[in-house]
Amino acid sequence: MDENDPSTVPRRGRGIYLLPNLFTTGGLFGGFFAIIAASQGRFEAACVAIFIAAVLDGLDGRVARLTNTQSEFGVQYDSLADLVSFGMAPAMVMYYWALLALRGDGTPLGKIGWLAAFLYAACAALRLARFNSQVGIVDKRWFIGLASPAAAGLMASFVWTCERADWDGSDLRFVALGLTVVSGLLMVSRIRYTSFKGSGKGPKADRVPFIALLGVLGVLIALWIVPAETLLAVSVLYALSGPVQLLFRRRRSGDAEPAG
Repeated sequence: MDENDPSTVPRRGRGIYLLPNLFTTGGLFGGFFAIIAASQGRFEAACVAIFIAAVLDGLDGRVARLTNTQSEFGVQYDSLADLVSFGMAPAMVMYYWALLALRGDGTPLGKIGWLAAFLYAACAALRLARFNSQVGIVDKRWFIGLASPAAAGLMASFVWTCERADWDGSDLRFVALGLTVVSGLLMVSRIRYTSFKGSGKGPKADRVPFIALLGVLGVLIALWIVPAETLLAVSVLYALSGPVQLLFRRRRSGDAEPAG
């Protein structure tokens, strides 16, 4: 066998390059299914589909790194899939569940309902575009603005929890309106959120306290018992963590200036 002959050198299977993109496609399907299910009034199924899309979105990048199959095509495809799964899908779920009922309050409020859904989708697109343009520039320990999967989780878990409690979306339409607008604006804000990706400065820097492992275990148990309520609690706490940390940093810097 001539090692210099390209025809005799064993080539790596081309199928593995499809693996991360298959996960991305699965996430895209989850978002598309969520839109269809919401239009049919199947809101719990739609919310579950969004969370499945979030899980697949977290796996595709890891699979690409583990198999050394990263590509620019995969990065762009992932962003387009995220726009559907975490931009359009949550907006349409919330619109069909609650915002559509604003039409009964008059024409102006009816328009505000679909404009709020559009605002959320547009903010998700802007968030993804900004994230892609800042890759390699910002500190990977932080997200600038609420990540689109986290915002989608907040929207979907709210609808899912209300559905399990038999609360009608039309009765909560103004709460849904406020949540949609706030979630969208948080995505395009300059508020810093923890990414949980570590510092990248060595294994010691990425260690977490033992109590954190107990907390994760408790969340997993709660997910098994009351998944919707647990996801809502986690989503709300994470969405609030950014503004709370911002206020704490400003207060600390304000206290330090007089002392200086």
